[in-house]
Amino acid sequence: MQDHFMEEVVVKQKNGVNRALYMLSWVVIVLSGFSAMFMFSALSRSMMAGGFDWMTLLIFLASGGIAVYTFFFHDKILTEYEYTFTNGALDFAEVYNNKKRKSLGSLNVRNVESFGKVNSESFRRYMNMPGLKRMNWFLNREAELYYFYFTKDQDKKMIILEPSEELVGFIRQYLPRDAWRE
Repeated sequence: MQDHFMEEVVVKQKNGVNRALYMLSWVVIVLSGFSAMFMFSALSRSMMAGGFDWMTLLIFLASGGIAVYTFFFHDKILTEYEYTFTNGALDFAEVYNNKKRKSLGSLNVRNVESFGKVNSESFRRYMNMPGLKRMNWFLNREAELYYFYFTKDQDKKMIILEPSEELVGFIRQYLPRDAWRE
């Protein structure tokens, strides 16, 4: 039997706005960082002179907080999804700016109750189920989206993703009988 392996990375097709926001985040980091350093210097000078300025402290904390927060979270602006298929097991990961990788989980395709296109009637039926937990692991709304519906530990779950036609072909080979929905 031949092994089936495929790795696929989903990137945002129209990424100009995200790239501009990413560059803007660096400007915010630098400007708020300089502002925090300037306010810290002013605060230390006023304390050495025997006074204390609350407004300078607040500006220092705010600008420093903005710089630190933006620094730690700006990579999430450039998010990609990675799907890895190995003999019926599908692993999902979120990749931030090609630097940080966060595993989202694994799914054995044999445990799926339903798999099909998002624009199908079966998808709409599942979406109206009460208590359904939906996970959107796609970036391009205009792409051909597919869904997995499965139950795990009595919880109804749905994963929505944007695989290539080749990956859909691999998935269909490992699906349980009657799980494919047109």
